Amino acid sequence: MDEYRKSNQALWNAWTHINANSEFYDLEAFKRGKQSLHALELEEIGDVSGKSLLHLQCHFGKDTLSWARLGAEVTGVDFSEEGIKLARSLSDELNIPAKFVLSDLYDLPNALSGQFDIIFTSYGVLGWLPDMKRWGEIIAHFLKPGGIFYVAEVHPFLWVFDDDASDFKVKYSYFHKEPIRFDVKGSYADPDADYTGVEYGWNHTMSDYINALVSAGLQLEFLHEFPYICWKALPFMEEREKGWWHLPDDRAMIPLMFSIKATKR
Repeated sequence: MDEYRKSNQALWNAWTHINANSEFYDLEAFKRGKQSLHALELEEIGDVSGKSLLHLQCHFGKDTLSWARLGAEVTGVDFSEEGIKLARSLSDELNIPAKFVLSDLYDLPNALSGQFDIIFTSYGVLGWLPDMKRWGEIIAHFLKPGGIFYVAEVHPFLWVFDDDASDFKVKYSYFHKEPIRFDVKGSYADPDADYTGVEYGWNHTMSDYINALVSAGLQLEFLHEFPYICWKALPFMEEREKGWWHLPDDRAMIPLMFSIKATKR
């Protein structure tokens, strides 16, 4: 695991600076007050004012700080030193109170104490984690009784397709359990950036996600599936509503994104 984690950490350290300067993240607009959260999670989570919120895999903290702007008492966690450094810098620069913790998710009980009203994570995070059962246990460990966990994420079925093909082409197994190695050029936010690296990712099934939460003692409130996603995941997608990408009408509709809300009793 150390080999995979170190490679991914190096990748995210490099991506922090690339992404922070990208049009995709539009950091200057965020500094002027633009909200980085989507209407989906704002609606499905609801009012966070006065609540403690733990953001897992927070990158450089835009969403974490957006929740703070909405009144939450926030803590962001990431394993990238450069990501956490930038998140802390943004918190200071914008005078937005926030705590940022440098930790691998699975090591978090050794780096953070306490429990939270809300645990949040979103968009492109779960494929970096090899062990869903342990993920569920970490969430249960840090969630207060009566608290909620919320995730909005890529639908696992989407990951079976070749993201360079001009039509649906199955390339990866839905049930693949070994890490998948990718040679990386640039970043997802700026494909033309001057960077090369190696990425390791893990495919998980929808049942992996659900069973991890249930086995950790959480109760599912809902599972929602959506025929759109918040970036151009396949080259033939079309942007319709601002920031939401859909399949063309002549393609079969498949689930592209999902959200789960669960509670701890």
